[in-house]
Amino acid sequence: MSNNERDQYWKLSLLSIIVVMGVILFREITPFLGGLLGALTIYILVRRQMNYLADRRGWRRSLAAVAITSEAILCFLVPLGLVVWLLVNTITNINLDPQAIIAPIEQTVNLLEKKTGYDVMSTDTVSFLISLLPKIGQFLMNSISSLSINLFVLVIVLYFLLMGGRKMERYIGEILPFNAINTREVLFEIYHIVQSNAIGIPLLAVIQGLIATIGYWIFDAPNLLLAGVLTCFATIIPMVGTALVWVPIAIYKMVMGSWFDAIGLLLYGGLVVAQLDNLIRFILQKKMADTHPLITIFGVVIGLSLFGFMGVIFGPLLLALFLLFVDMFKREYLDGRK
Repeated sequence: MSNNERDQYWKLSLLSIIVVMGVILFREITPFLGGLLGALTIYILVRRQMNYLADRRGWRRSLAAVAITSEAILCFLVPLGLVVWLLVNTITNINLDPQAIIAPIEQTVNLLEKKTGYDVMSTDTVSFLISLLPKIGQFLMNSISSLSINLFVLVIVLYFLLMGGRKMERYIGEILPFNAINTREVLFEIYHIVQSNAIGIPLLAVIQGLIATIGYWIFDAPNLLLAGVLTCFATIIPMVGTALVWVPIAIYKMVMGSWFDAIGLLLYGGLVVAQLDNLIRFILQKKMADTHPLITIFGVVIGLSLFGFMGVIFGPLLLALFLLFVDMFKREYLDGRK
């Protein structure tokens, strides 16, 4: 075996070991993927602040990292904790008194039966739904436990990213298989798409939640706070979005005989909430990163299945990078062909 063949053998062997070990490690670390991606997202948002404190203000990196991590906890994790507390409190009430949830459903079904003569829901079906509530509550509580673990991972990983961020960035730049210009283009795309989605999506969710809550208050929707929070989360779902919340509420009000509130909420949701959603989303995308709406829509659909909740940020990023790599290949290898 020649030296060249031996080098090729060792190179392929080492690459195979790296790929196999990488797949194994990725599978094992998947439960903590949300915390890792969340830490990376926050790091991209605060890296300039970290460099400012460490370089221009002369802070020790450890002190600056502790300060920025504390800021992230107050600005990101505390509000998220309040939302989780609201959901836990609601789940607890449901488990303690499931009949409080079933009773309005039974009342609605009875009204439908009187008006249509069709028995929509039998007694056995109601009993089955009651038996499902504890299982749904257990699933949600398990999800909340997983979220708590990922938040702890996020805080720890964020601190170490802030401490060694520059070395990490230089290392990534060295191993990327691109020239200097393409490397800067890839890093620029990553920074701006993550920044756009990490700031724009929560901002859009809060604005939409507040606007929808005003409508819920005007038209006497039940449980204003919970409906507003659910509307915030519904904004991340492409195409249908907030309609997943205000349409069922309007139907419920209609069945209950509150036609004025039902029609008013449908008009408010269709003319105000939905249209403002399109307008605000368009303005934020153009202002923060000029990303095509289709990339955002399909990116969110892909990302939610791959990364869970963090897919709303990294799904569009993955799709945008794929298109960027295709464009690089075209410029580097196809445009120069004779």
